[in-house]
Amino acid sequence: MKCSATIFAKGRRSRVGAQSCSGSPAILSRAAASEGERVRPRLRRRALAGAAGGAWPWHELAAAVAYQEMKVRTSCVGLQNLLRGLSCCVKSYSKHHRLQTMCLHTKIIPQKRHILDCSGSTCTHRTAATGSILPWRFLSCKQEGTKIPSKRKQNMSITTSELLYKNLLKSEQENWNGISARYEAMTERIKAKLEELHNKYTFNLGSPRIRFGENVYFEENGCIFLSKADDVDEGNVEPLFSAEDLGFSDAFIQRIRISPDQRHMAISLKSENSEEATCVVMKLGHFPVLEKVIPNVFNFEWATNDVLYYTSQKNLKCQNVFMTTFSNQKHTKLVYTEQDARFFVDIYCTKDRRFLTINSNSKTTSEVWLVDCRYPFKLPTLVQARTKGVIYHVEHRNNELYILTTYREPAEYKLMKAPVASSGMENWQLVYALEEKTKLVDLEMFSDHSVLFLKNAGHLYLNVISFVSHSVQSIKLPTWACEFELESHPEHTTSTCYFRLTSPVHPPKRFAYSFKENNLIEQAVQEVPITTNCHTTRLLAKSKDETLVPITVFHNMNSKELHRKPLLVHVYGAYGIDLNMSFKEEKLMLIEEGWILAYCHVRGGGELGLRWHKDGCQHNKLKGLYDLKACIVLLHELGFSQPKYTALAAASAGGVLAGALCNTEPELIRAMVLQAPFLDVLNVMMNTHLPLTIEEQEEWGNPLADERCMKYIKSYCPYQNIKPQRYPSVLITAYAKDQRVPLPGILQYVQKLREAALDHASRTRKEGNWMPNIILDIHANGSHCDSSWEDALSEVARHLAFLNKELEEVCSLEHDTKSCR
Repeated sequence: MKCSATIFAKGRRSRVGAQSCSGSPAILSRAAASEGERVRPRLRRRALAGAAGGAWPWHELAAAVAYQEMKVRTSCVGLQNLLRGLSCCVKSYSKHHRLQTMCLHTKIIPQKRHILDCSGSTCTHRTAATGSILPWRFLSCKQEGTKIPSKRKQNMSITTSELLYKNLLKSEQENWNGISARYEAMTERIKAKLEELHNKYTFNLGSPRIRFGENVYFEENGCIFLSKADDVDEGNVEPLFSAEDLGFSDAFIQRIRISPDQRHMAISLKSENSEEATCVVMKLGHFPVLEKVIPNVFNFEWATNDVLYYTSQKNLKCQNVFMTTFSNQKHTKLVYTEQDARFFVDIYCTKDRRFLTINSNSKTTSEVWLVDCRYPFKLPTLVQARTKGVIYHVEHRNNELYILTTYREPAEYKLMKAPVASSGMENWQLVYALEEKTKLVDLEMFSDHSVLFLKNAGHLYLNVISFVSHSVQSIKLPTWACEFELESHPEHTTSTCYFRLTSPVHPPKRFAYSFKENNLIEQAVQEVPITTNCHTTRLLAKSKDETLVPITVFHNMNSKELHRKPLLVHVYGAYGIDLNMSFKEEKLMLIEEGWILAYCHVRGGGELGLRWHKDGCQHNKLKGLYDLKACIVLLHELGFSQPKYTALAAASAGGVLAGALCNTEPELIRAMVLQAPFLDVLNVMMNTHLPLTIEEQEEWGNPLADERCMKYIKSYCPYQNIKPQRYPSVLITAYAKDQRVPLPGILQYVQKLREAALDHASRTRKEGNWMPNIILDIHANGSHCDSSWEDALSEVARHLAFLNKELEEVCSLEHDTKSCR
């Protein structure tokens, strides 16, 4: 169960910092919010984590995407092929893997939910209580006193705004077509290098495999295969499913759940160019048969061999839980509905499969209901009624609930337990509390042990709790490691915990912790050694209020004159989400070419626990900006590059701090690249018609209700503070189908920024002032959290080509093109 300071940061502005789907079954998985940076699909290996019906990794939601409808395109030919046994060949599949990212979100406006109760002889309307269990009910979303605006006025307003939008869009597309040619040759060179590195490192890692008894399930490029454990490496595999044969040629497999008796398989499919997903249920056997297609599904779990629970999703919200059966008498019914729109609902199966949990979470508060998997038709029972400010998540072992919660001071995560029969918080007993400034990344439950994956001062640790000896063993992991990639353990009685360690410049390396031997084992796998001599440095920058802010720096140890090397600074600082520090081929390429990489772990993120996030949100948001400035200044003071060789990279909500720095300290950087950036906080947070605005008031504040909040947001909002001055060059990538960061806002930002830069240049023309390149690259395909392998590869290559060109202009003036190559 992966947790962070913002496991509930189901934010609109997230390029999912999503980590690999190959994660551990985590009890926080269902609560994790999907804000975070975007992860390029080409670098991804989609794990079947939890395929055996266990929990799903927090990473999956930590990068989770809210889905709307996905049209089911099932061709007759595809069905015939499927019924013939899915005759697809392993050798024919492409090398490119997709990495799932999901974005979890909610909306906050409390809405009265009217229930049409037909249980008696007549039908009556009544209003349900928050978080109530609603079996066999019909829902009506009609609101009292709703005024319908004039359709004529609405149409006129829409027509005008559409014309403005289309004109701006056309202008930017023409501008990009005219300027992109200058980057073409370098973009192609970088793409070729990235593909080479991908084949050398990431592809060789192979597809994760899930062992379920004697069977092993694994996925390759839209197909799912079954093999016996002893034959999995011999190529003796049986195809079970092909997305293409079912008509989902542009979708990838996102999640898999196998029923306990292995007779059914539920699969989630997601299109790469949208946020829509659907669930396909297959009946397994000699010839797998399509049994059911369910649109608008967020997640699902098997309660028994033939009972599937799932959550439905609409308009980026998930508030209903359904149960559907696959026995002789098939039926589907509503089990739970959430009335408070601030809360997002998902489901999870405990590691021992005793309970299925219905989890309703806002950014600050949780409530959990239990479904006993032995009696799946009984109504769920409440663990603890929601208490404002208390977050909790539940696992089960030996008739006791193990509860990860923020209950009691300090308001950081702690592990507690209580009897199943008396689960109220008055009975919660402390099992383990985290040390100060420690980040709980994930928690994995086993029959006699619990493994906590921790970060402290930039270093990774394992804390292994023995429920038998009541002891805790702490293991410090290799200093080069920056990120965990957790593997699935569907059998909770296993004696070994597997995981991978990685960093931006280190491909994942597999490790195992043995409970029997009480030691850590580095797995002997055939990995290509890293030839780059990369040095990792951890620094602390003193911010404006004396707070020490961590920085992680990577550079080639063979590099000399570091003050003349190009520096790429990364920042995020929102929703309590950590900067994504998993392996990326482009980062390794930059190190090989002499770049310095710096990751600034500013407040608002989650690197130092829940408090670190709280100190950087709402009325503390400026602290993240001060932190970023302090980090860059320290890097320059220590000889890591200098302003004219420095570039800044950010995505989604990271655009707030990056854009704010450009307004307040433009002299610190030469260039900036942004992916789907959030740049107009004030106007977005004042527009409650947008689907996620009200929910995100817990992160940014409510300017409509608080004038002080409005002034505070206005003081740092990137769009609001653009002014005539010398700006760095900027490349922004945006997506026409992005539902979280709408394109019109980015278009307006780019127009205003260009006007300000041009105004300044015209005033200082006699001084030979430099005019920045301000470029917007709009993708017709792709969404906020996902793109195709090819599109993502091109996008990254264009970003690096842009940065190289911008810094090359500086270097050419100093006859030092080599260091900026």
